[in-house]
Amino acid sequence: MAAFCCAKIKNQEVFTIPQYAIMRFSKQKGGAGALEAHHERKKEKYASNPDIDPSRKHRNFHIIEPTTTNKRESDNRIATAQCKIRKDSIRFVDTLVTASPDFFKGKKRNEIKEFFTTAVDFLAQKIGKENIFAAIVHMDEKTPHLHLCFTPITPDGRLSAKEIIGNRTQLSKWQDDFFAHMVQKFPDLERGEPASITGRQHIPMRVFKQAVNLEKQAAKIVATLAEITPFNAGKKKDELLGQLHKFMPNW
Repeated sequence: MAAFCCAKIKNQEVFTIPQYAIMRFSKQKGGAGALEAHHERKKEKYASNPDIDPSRKHRNFHIIEPTTTNKRESDNRIATAQCKIRKDSIRFVDTLVTASPDFFKGKKRNEIKEFFTTAVDFLAQKIGKENIFAAIVHMDEKTPHLHLCFTPITPDGRLSAKEIIGNRTQLSKWQDDFFAHMVQKFPDLERGEPASITGRQHIPMRVFKQAVNLEKQAAKIVATLAEITPFNAGKKKDELLGQLHKFMPNW
């Protein structure tokens, strides 16, 4: 997870959170209907994801809109390519693209759309635009993010997620290429350290969101500490206690 950066400006410490470009793959053997219901916001309530605000659903938008159900989209591409399939074949891949929350602060809708359109262009170049059957941007959660689904069909007509996505080394190359593509238009982005170096394992999106929220709360606490003077110590103490309660509810 990102660590805090600290810089000195006129004898004041300024804490910033690195702005990382993020891309993750989730291989799917089935479950197209469940993912479609989530991606296309077909439910009225989402008890499993409290970050979703149904009143903001109208702000979501497609970059590539599916013409039928996700299952039919993937099945049609597999049939057209005459791919050999097994019971355990990966039939499609759900790709998540986002960035650190601070990256989106102050950005207008067209700027956010440009970020995700640039990401879709990168994926289209890597996996073939014809293999992509859906790409939707969710603006109804705290951090905008893209879900892009594609069938992992190789140029010679084989269904092989293993060949397209690859192993850990190839995934690191994917991340390198993704960052190199995105940073051309968005120079504030940073490339996180590869998992092959840090030894970190992939973490679920829910845990990632929680960690980001904790980092932001920690930054507020550090900033409050830096503002304490002999004249405001009492007031700042109460402010810190409130922040610590959010940081550690059982404290």
